[in-house]
Amino acid sequence: HALCKAFHMLDENTVTLSFLPWAHSYGQTAELNTLIRLGGSTGFAESPATIVDDLQLVKPTMLIAVPRIFNRVYDALNQKMKDEGGIKKALFDAGLNACAKKRELAKEGKKSLLNDLKFKIIDGIVFQKIRDRFGGRLELAISSSAALSPHIAQFFFDIGIPIYEAWGMTEISPAGTVNTPAKYRIGSCGIALDKVKLVIDRTGMEPGTKEGELIVYGPNVMQGYHNKPEDTKATMTDDGGLRTGDRAYLDDDGFLYITGRIKEQFKLENGKFVYPSAIEEEVKLLPSVEQAMIFGLNKPYTVCVIVPDFIVMDKIAAEKGFPADHEAFVKDQRVIKYYEDEVQAHLKGKVGAYEVPKKVVLLMEGFTVDNGMLTQTLKLKRREVLKKYQPVIDKLYEFPC
Repeated sequence: HALCKAFHMLDENTVTLSFLPWAHSYGQTAELNTLIRLGGSTGFAESPATIVDDLQLVKPTMLIAVPRIFNRVYDALNQKMKDEGGIKKALFDAGLNACAKKRELAKEGKKSLLNDLKFKIIDGIVFQKIRDRFGGRLELAISSSAALSPHIAQFFFDIGIPIYEAWGMTEISPAGTVNTPAKYRIGSCGIALDKVKLVIDRTGMEPGTKEGELIVYGPNVMQGYHNKPEDTKATMTDDGGLRTGDRAYLDDDGFLYITGRIKEQFKLENGKFVYPSAIEEEVKLLPSVEQAMIFGLNKPYTVCVIVPDFIVMDKIAAEKGFPADHEAFVKDQRVIKYYEDEVQAHLKGKVGAYEVPKKVVLLMEGFTVDNGMLTQTLKLKRREVLKKYQPVIDKLYEFPC
């Protein structure tokens, strides 16, 4: 009901392409139950490999997705433009520049007929083709389960595919906040859903900080964990709120910003706190990176466990003379140095210098639901990764930087 209220344009004509598991509360509630409520319809993706073709068949008007989908599309588009070059790339870049100028003028309450005309022409030539790849009818997408990079969100808004980021967890059935067409702020998780109240508990936080643990109140909050009274007591407040474990803050307009998981944060040897999830999302924006995990608990510096994007790296390997064999590739010191340089250059100025990984280790096997290292909504299970790879990670500290 809250989703339908926030997105009033949804109706019985709403169509989705389903590729999230309905066994999980995100896909079940945001897609299955919402479509039943509306009388809408869905098509099932045959497999992850066929999503692009399935979009053409189903022609969805809405997508319920996770950031990884949009990251991959963004990377593929930019790589394609880079490879093709020439007039296509020039038009693509000119279109993005026109979008940026249009936004800047709008902030000042101004318009430019020339810039608008330029954008309209390029939109028809370039951006319409991208929208057609999504089936040509996509009106909006909702993204959750992990942070969506603001510049990727802005890119899709600019080309006419608005992505509204949301936040939630299973214990709140599962949504708490969402950006909407009427009220959105790129980079935020949106505002509280109807009948939901958000509170920031700064108990135990550094003096003067605006951040604290996010507590949620509302009819969507769970009663407790089944047959686990101690876990329930530790998670629920006396007045029925849910301690989310998320480190967050609210701006003056009520938009929520998640800055990390309190339980996932760790201290370096020097006592400085590191919030790994935000750093990992940045690292995963590199085209050469499929997955990443930051580690550094009680260590002198952070390191990064990386699963390469072998599709991207096969081409780079041929150009740079890296091993074509993937097993040899992940062990090659030149490749490891390449990744260390890429990660450090990308993170410089975006996170604290002490948070930038000094070393990386490359893995052959990715983190998946099947091997137990990802949840059903593709969130990282750190304990499972460490259980398997702790000895490999520890070796990175044998010869300090």
